[in-house]
Amino acid sequence: MSQKTTVGIGALVALSCAAGAFFWLHARRGQPLPDVVIAEPPGFHETAPENQFSNPKPKKPSVADESKKPASAPLVENSLQLKAGEVLDYTANVSKLSNVATLSLKIAGKGNFLGKNVWHLQASAHTLNPLRMIFELDDQFDSYSDSGTLASLQYEMHLNERGQKVESVQRMTSTGKEPAPADATEARVLPGTRDPLGMMQFLRTVDWKATPQVSSPVYDGHKLYDVRAKLAAGAVAVNVPAGNFTASKIDIRVFENKVEMKDASFILYLTNNSARTPALLEAVLPFATARVELSKLQ
Repeated sequence: MSQKTTVGIGALVALSCAAGAFFWLHARRGQPLPDVVIAEPPGFHETAPENQFSNPKPKKPSVADESKKPASAPLVENSLQLKAGEVLDYTANVSKLSNVATLSLKIAGKGNFLGKNVWHLQASAHTLNPLRMIFELDDQFDSYSDSGTLASLQYEMHLNERGQKVESVQRMTSTGKEPAPADATEARVLPGTRDPLGMMQFLRTVDWKATPQVSSPVYDGHKLYDVRAKLAAGAVAVNVPAGNFTASKIDIRVFENKVEMKDASFILYLTNNSARTPALLEAVLPFATARVELSKLQ
């Protein structure tokens, strides 16, 4: 895989739960496999259902905490109530090809992990024919993200591409003082770093009227990026298979080592209702343009 391909995939994963990375390569005929059931990691304890439907209000940081907070991860009011059990299904169109892949985003549950309250977030992706004849892909991603900030504690990639399976479990640490268990890899990141799934949910929590611009370090399992999102328009008509919506248009830029990736740009449309559902993602990459449309809400 070329360096340009890796960069393009990494950037799109970091912005949209890996959506665009699944639309454009490799080989084999067949039908998508069902999502694999992955066991919860040791130390994760799901909370009772009645406690799964809201985020606790973030604790007001002390002066000392604020001094440790990186410039790329400002405090943002978390006003959205995530809902355990929510499932969002998407269909992907690449260049002139329609329905080449499906993507599902799920809030699998809420619980306690490593002594912290976390959301268990999931994403799965499958290529469809005719693209599947070139690139058979059935991938699943799991995130355990802090329930208040959506900073990542653990990020998992369960990949099945062209018959080759890769398992990656990465335990996040900003100090190096929290060694990873034997079945995981230690990932050194900045304080407040989010993984791709946590970043997507974080963008939903932002009150874009009050906070028109945010930024965050994002680790996609390979590289650490600085992702910056800015409100481009407050009310845009969006037509997708799931219906017609009025949405906020969010312009997203990716920086690597403080240099913007000029050949990749992304637009995310969040519905202007209490759920702020990601209705549409548009991506322009060096190798293709992609349009990821909401097809079903569960």
